[in-house]
Amino acid sequence: MTEEFYIGTYTKRISRGIYRVSVDTTTPKLMDCEWLASAGSPTYIAKSNAKRLYVINKKETDGQTHGGLIIYDMSEDKPRAIQQLLDLGSSPAYVAVDEDRQLVYTANYHTAAVDVYAINPDGTLKRTDQVIDQDPVGPAPEQADGPHPHFADLTPDDRLVVCDLGSDRVYVYDVSTTGKLSAVSHLDLPAGYGPRHIVFDAKKGVAYLVGELSSNVATLSYDAATGTFTVKTIVSTIPDDWTAHNGAAAIRLSADGKFVYVSNRGNNSLAVFASDEAGQLTLVQRISTEGDFPRDFNWTANQRLVLVVNQNSDNASLFERDAQSGKLTLVQKDFMVPEGVSVLPAK
Repeated sequence: MTEEFYIGTYTKRISRGIYRVSVDTTTPKLMDCEWLASAGSPTYIAKSNAKRLYVINKKETDGQTHGGLIIYDMSEDKPRAIQQLLDLGSSPAYVAVDEDRQLVYTANYHTAAVDVYAINPDGTLKRTDQVIDQDPVGPAPEQADGPHPHFADLTPDDRLVVCDLGSDRVYVYDVSTTGKLSAVSHLDLPAGYGPRHIVFDAKKGVAYLVGELSSNVATLSYDAATGTFTVKTIVSTIPDDWTAHNGAAAIRLSADGKFVYVSNRGNNSLAVFASDEAGQLTLVQRISTEGDFPRDFNWTANQRLVLVVNQNSDNASLFERDAQSGKLTLVQKDFMVPEGVSVLPAK
C-alpha cells in the first residue's frame, strides 16, 4: 500500500514550494518526492474536508515582504490556487482548520498576531477577528524583540489554545460561531520556557507542551470546565550533558496515549517518552534523525511508520515504530526532500 504526505518547506535555497512524498508501507520505503505547487516558504499546511489546502505564503514585492496564506483546491488532478491573502509583514508560523465552525486560524510569530478567518462556500477566506499579544516577554535572546505566537489550534472542547514563545504563556479563548475570540485564561510557564506546540490527551485530561527554548516537555492538567491549565511535571528532551544549541520543535502523541514524541533541532534527534496513566513522562529512547535540523515528523495511518524531514540537510528519514515499547528503528535515510519543515498526511 502507498500513503502520501504533503511537505511544507522553506524556499530560501532549492525548494520550489509544496511537495508530496509517497510512502510504500509494505516494503517499507520512501518514494517519489514530487513538487506539487508553488508558494513562498510554505512552512505549514492545513487541509480541510472539502479538499482544500490552506498554506503559509510569503511574497516579496518592490522590496517589501508580504505574508499570509495561499489556498489551493485539491479536488482536481492538479492543485488550483483559488485565493491569496497577503498583508505587509512576515508570514504566519502556523495554520489550522476548524471544521465545525468553518474557520481557519493562523499564528504569526513575527507580528504577534492571531488571526481568525471564516471559510466561504468556495473555500476562500474572510478575516473575522485578530488578537495581538502585547504581554511582557521572557529573558531569552529569542524573546527580547516581543511576543511570538507559534501555535493556534483547538482544545478537545473546541476552545482555541495559543502558544506564545515570546511571552512564556499559553492562552485559551472561547470562539463564537462567527469567529470572534473571547479571552478565557492564560498559563505562565517558567521564564525562558518558550512554548511552541501542544497536544492533548482528552482521556487523561492532560496536555503536553513542548518548549522550544528550554528543550522541555511539560505535562499540563486541563480543566475543561474552566478552560485553565496547571503545570504538573516538566522533563528534558535532550541529554543532560548536551551543551550546544538545541531547539525542540514538533510534538506528537500516539493514538493510544502511551507515547509522546518530540523532535530536537541541534541534537538532531527524536525523543520518545512513555506516558503513564497520570500523564507522567519517562524517556525510553533518543534516536538520531540522520540529518540536520528536524523540524517536523508524522506517521502513517496505523502509526507503524514515522517520516521525519531534516531542513538543513535536505533529506528525510523513515522509521518503524514498535507499538508496545514506543521505540523507533531506522528503515531508510538520505531521501532527498528540499528544505523540509512540516509533514502532513494527505488523507
